[in-house]
Amino acid sequence: MDLFANLATGFGVAFTPINLLYAFVGCLLGTLIGVLPGIGPVATIAMLLPGTFALPPVSALIMLAGIYYGAQYGGSTTAILVNLPGESSSVVTMIDGYQMARKGRAGPALAAAGLGSFFAGCVGTLILAAFAPPLTELAFKFGPAEYFALMVLGLIGAVVLASGSLLKAIAMIILGLLLGLVGTDVNSGVTRYSFDIPELIDGIGFVALAMGVFGYGEIIVNLSKPSEHREVFTTKLQGLFPTKEDFKNMLPAVLRGTSLGSILGVLPGGGALLASFAAYTLEKKTKLKPGEVPFGQGNIRGVAAPESANNAGAQTSFIPLLTLGIPPNAVMALMVGAMTIHNIQPGPQVMTSNPELFWGLIASMWIGNLMLVVLNLPLIGIWIKLLAVPYRLLFPAIVLFCAIGVYSTNNNTFDIWLVALFGLVGYIFTKLGCEPAPLLLGFILGPLMEENLRRALLLSRGDWTVFVTRPLSGALLAAALLLLVIVLLPAVKSKREEAFVEE
Repeated sequence: MDLFANLATGFGVAFTPINLLYAFVGCLLGTLIGVLPGIGPVATIAMLLPGTFALPPVSALIMLAGIYYGAQYGGSTTAILVNLPGESSSVVTMIDGYQMARKGRAGPALAAAGLGSFFAGCVGTLILAAFAPPLTELAFKFGPAEYFALMVLGLIGAVVLASGSLLKAIAMIILGLLLGLVGTDVNSGVTRYSFDIPELIDGIGFVALAMGVFGYGEIIVNLSKPSEHREVFTTKLQGLFPTKEDFKNMLPAVLRGTSLGSILGVLPGGGALLASFAAYTLEKKTKLKPGEVPFGQGNIRGVAAPESANNAGAQTSFIPLLTLGIPPNAVMALMVGAMTIHNIQPGPQVMTSNPELFWGLIASMWIGNLMLVVLNLPLIGIWIKLLAVPYRLLFPAIVLFCAIGVYSTNNNTFDIWLVALFGLVGYIFTKLGCEPAPLLLGFILGPLMEENLRRALLLSRGDWTVFVTRPLSGALLAAALLLLVIVLLPAVKSKREEAFVEE
């Protein structure tokens, strides 16, 4: 009964006109920055942080939280329509979402992303309210060895993400890991593979790599074709909303994605991002129904599952922040900054010393998710009108938005040249039949893997057996090995190749 009394307190706080206004402002800003490629929630929250000083503490945090989960929604829009990830967690949504848009099914894809996100956001909020302390204990069981093992499992799962040759998929992951090594070594402070270029001291930016390989790469591929073959979208749109069959396929995928995202979102270091990749991998392992579109060719489950997972993960990532004061990612670190500005000490005492803030923030998330659905579903028709723009006008606009987005992250022209270079690389990958999604996962997880590997070895004084003697780490590595063996089995390999043959 305490939970209901606490939630009643929270809704009482969240339903005040000023807090509703700031929740709406946060959701609207979040959606817009999610749609604009390159300008992520981290940059936006960092810019708005000084402005929150004049606001009441609850209103400030409600608005910043709205920006964060609003960006998760908005990121799927550009991923589906123009093959550009607005957010790192939208990378997987592009694989099937963009193919659906090409077949005239952009409406159902956007609706699936919106509805899946709403359901997952609501479930994530409930979990945050009910299970915050026990889930935090689960996150505590993860040391450096467990994180390393989880990321190994994630990378082997990425092989499943790629269509076509296994060898090419593994090569792309390794290339991603190598690109992730560029920059300053976290332990020694020595710069690696920067070739004395000052801009590479901090490493290659995710935004530059993602936009180049996916956005510019796709544009170059289209421009290389004769103009009569260049139109990427079918003019005939097959409805704005999912069909009954779509809903039937989506529902189990949304439930699976929500469950995975709720668990992985608690883990520090990109849990929501890992969740979207894990959810897609899980869907590809689930058997296709007769007549269902193969994955990679526009399967609605490939949109609904990762979108549900990253939104559930975005909500549950507040658990370590609110219960322990530990920020699990860069956005949550900025939220700690916002709390500190208002003289609030993040940690377990927030729940007892400032219940209006704790429960008001949780209740505002549910209201915010509802606002996002009300905001986004009517906009589907407007977003789809973008596809009616002739390609000769659309592609310069995409190039311009990408350039503005990538420049605004570091105010550096070098990044624009880097995007152009990766665009050329993306074009070469397409011509060679290589799937870029595993490259991106390798690039994101590479630095995290290295950091946790070295930390685990430092703590164990160089003893490599630490990875198998710790039960959780050993179990995760065993699961990774089993997955690798299954994927490499000749029978599975041939079936997998059959599944990816273009219809």
